[in-house]
Amino acid sequence: MHLKDYYKTLQLEPTADLQEIKKAYRKLAHQYHPDKNNDDPYSTAFFNEIKEAYETLTNPVKKDNYLQQRWYHKATGNKNTQQAITPVNVLKQAIEFEKYSSTLDVFRMNRDSLFQYMDSLLNDATIDKLLQFNEPEINQQIVVTLLKPIQFLQTEKAILLTIRLSKLSGPGERSQALIDSTLQQMRKKETWERYKWIVVLLIIVITCWLIWYSAS
Repeated sequence: MHLKDYYKTLQLEPTADLQEIKKAYRKLAHQYHPDKNNDDPYSTAFFNEIKEAYETLTNPVKKDNYLQQRWYHKATGNKNTQQAITPVNVLKQAIEFEKYSSTLDVFRMNRDSLFQYMDSLLNDATIDKLLQFNEPEINQQIVVTLLKPIQFLQTEKAILLTIRLSKLSGPGERSQALIDSTLQQMRKKETWERYKWIVVLLIIVITCWLIWYSAS
């Protein structure tokens, strides 16, 4: 999972001291404050990211915990991200995730990890924020993009995520039909996986009976 890069959010180097952090915060907060931008949702989203970064880096306990997480992420080869929660940014992450999941071996993939990522990417708080931007077309793209990797999950977990996708897609019949179709295909696949050995066994029994019958 990504870890936010608070230094990039404040446009600072990781070596920045407290005074530099405060100075950067004042500059960016003034630039992106909702009152200065007619409550533009994108400016508000970035302002909240700036505020979060400032509150973390100026609090000794929070900063220490954050730096430990930051070190761990770099040590394990994970990437940081400074992106705010906006429809465009979430769509980019969804596209990257869909491309990544499409390269995995379906027999070896860690489905629990896939679910955890999507569960985090599209939690209830994120959906509420996305709906505030009033950009249904981008939200629809997010839904369509994430329906592809959702098919790799167990049906029960997929249902949990599609409930959220339904909320994000809104009342549009087309999106809901696509969501319902995806779930229907998954249920059919799950049913086949559950009973396919019985079908195979029946075929073997019938084949053996036909061979015996024709020989007699």
